[in-house]
Amino acid sequence: MSSGFKKSLIAVSISGLMASSAAFATNGYFAHGYSTKEKGLAGAGVAHSGDTMAAANNPAGMVDVGNRMDVGAALFNPNRSYEVTGGPTPSSGGANCPGGNCPFSIGPENIDSDSTLFLIPHFGYNMMLDDSSSFGVSIYGNGGMNSNYKGGTATFDADGDGGTTANTTHAGTFGGSLVGQGDGVGVNLAQLFFNFSYAKKVSDEHSVGASLIFAYQQFKADGLGIFAPRSASPANLSNNGDDTSTGFGAKLGWQGKVTPELTLGASYQTEIAMSEFDKYAGLFAEQGDFDIPATLSLGAAYAINDKSTLVLDIQQIYYEDVASIANGIQSLLNGQCTAVPPSGPGTGAGCLGASNGAGFGWEDMTVIKIGYEWMMDDMTMRVGLSTTDQPIPGGAASTTPGSPSNTQMIFNILAPAVVETHITFGMTIPMGGDSEMSFAAMYAPSNDVTGGNAFDAAQTIKLEMDQFEVQGTYTMKF
Repeated sequence: MSSGFKKSLIAVSISGLMASSAAFATNGYFAHGYSTKEKGLAGAGVAHSGDTMAAANNPAGMVDVGNRMDVGAALFNPNRSYEVTGGPTPSSGGANCPGGNCPFSIGPENIDSDSTLFLIPHFGYNMMLDDSSSFGVSIYGNGGMNSNYKGGTATFDADGDGGTTANTTHAGTFGGSLVGQGDGVGVNLAQLFFNFSYAKKVSDEHSVGASLIFAYQQFKADGLGIFAPRSASPANLSNNGDDTSTGFGAKLGWQGKVTPELTLGASYQTEIAMSEFDKYAGLFAEQGDFDIPATLSLGAAYAINDKSTLVLDIQQIYYEDVASIANGIQSLLNGQCTAVPPSGPGTGAGCLGASNGAGFGWEDMTVIKIGYEWMMDDMTMRVGLSTTDQPIPGGAASTTPGSPSNTQMIFNILAPAVVETHITFGMTIPMGGDSEMSFAAMYAPSNDVTGGNAFDAAQTIKLEMDQFEVQGTYTMKF
């Protein structure tokens, strides 16, 4: 294949990655896998690397994939919804609005998110420096913290002072029509990683690898203006268009064959300190900070025979180390934030955007991935299953505003990352010469989490999501 065609393919792939709006099959908002081959195994591959996207899982494996370029894309279909039952709790202000915290009620309603189909490209290139070392570039993304709801309503004290004015109903899931933001509400987060990896065999059985990661984030939020009285920077809360941030991190990895049949692997990605989202410094804790959590992965691959392999990964995602993801909504209600109606800014460390600002209340995740790969004639077939507990706490809301038992449902309407299982299938087909095509398909069965509305104890909120994905990759070896 000509070098000119290769260069053109590289340029088109990178341009597509930069232009894409990311939404991915998610564990929280981390992709369930990156490599098409690994996605056929439910994302497992820490000890079993197959192509240039292996660096996203374990850079040590890059020394075993040889000289090659992988170009592909996924077509992803996430279906998200929320359902609110109960309420709205009536209020005429005064006695049932302690501290001005009148009930804030949604619906009741059942709303599906729009934007249900996404095209997400990926690209990888690996070059052997000698028989025992390699350098590679892998470009891939995270996403899924994505929503777009239209047609909802909210009922609340319109002037926000907790006085005698009765609650009124306004268009928009969070009543955005009151502040000129219409009836649409949602967020979009896209993360793009440029992974530059070096891998080396330190013996016939063991290899190590390291990656320098440049991360790029894009974010926007719409329809959240009604929370301005509880924001430390109301002008930087909502409807400010796309904002970007960047940062650097590292990933370290090891793979080792400990018996002729068994290979083990481990990798660790550091937390990536990102620059702040200045346009949303009144939304995310610590003045717009949204760092990327660290991850730790352990894996094993067992060769049952010369034509079949069983793989297992365990991945830990440390969402609780990032304040804007982990902080709970209760800091808006337990005295850490004093609302200043009608348009803020709120005062106190718990206000949106402040040093201990309210967030999504996500917990750490442990993901278990298992896959099986076998040769059939000249094709390689794969199946996989992953399971986890979704990161959003559920349960009934407290009748006491600000109680820690208030659940995290209301903000997670924006990011209903509740799937827990991914079922996958994949194959690789040789194309003749030094090329091949790989395919993977994924189904994440519908899952939901139910909890109370922290601002109206009479209401129950259910978040639900299911996902479908197909992905293909074309490989050139050289």
